[in-house]
Amino acid sequence: MRKVILFIAMSLDGYIVDSQGKIDWLSGQDENIETKDIYSTFVQNIDTVIMGWNTYNQIVTELSPDVWPYDSFQSYVVTHHPEESTNTIQFVSHQPEDLMKELKQKEGKDIWICGGAQMIQSLMQTQCIDEYHISIIPTLLGSGILLFKDCFSSIPLQLISCHENNGILDTIYKPRKVSDRNG
Repeated sequence: MRKVILFIAMSLDGYIVDSQGKIDWLSGQDENIETKDIYSTFVQNIDTVIMGWNTYNQIVTELSPDVWPYDSFQSYVVTHHPEESTNTIQFVSHQPEDLMKELKQKEGKDIWICGGAQMIQSLMQTQCIDEYHISIIPTLLGSGILLFKDCFSSIPLQLISCHENNGILDTIYKPRKVSDRNG
């Protein structure tokens, strides 16, 4: 069965964008050292990308206004904004967890949760995320949009791997089963 994977970067203090909604702080600690490209390896096992409206809007208005960067994937934008879908971008008003259940039943590669925070938090709360690929950037922002908020119950995780990359910690976790200690 396909996995639902959160692949995202956050500051050391847990923010995915700064207080201005910017991500220009996403870099390693030394600009003279080339940072290893983990994205290209990750997307080899992905054919579907999911995001919320704010992430989609930032991509098309700011980050890549001329070219849709996920053209080789089937993209889903979870939104209540009325937009017309294309061959590669579907605008849906499903609850994120319902969309994940539907997509996991279809044939294909893994499903990438690209952003934003509200959708990620909803998927965490409903335990729909199979793996957490989180790159921790060596920057303290102090404010912005938090990846993890006080909106879900405890999720015990198991560390699968951790690598340092120019000061960036690239981590992979999966939810672990908690055995019943009462018998």
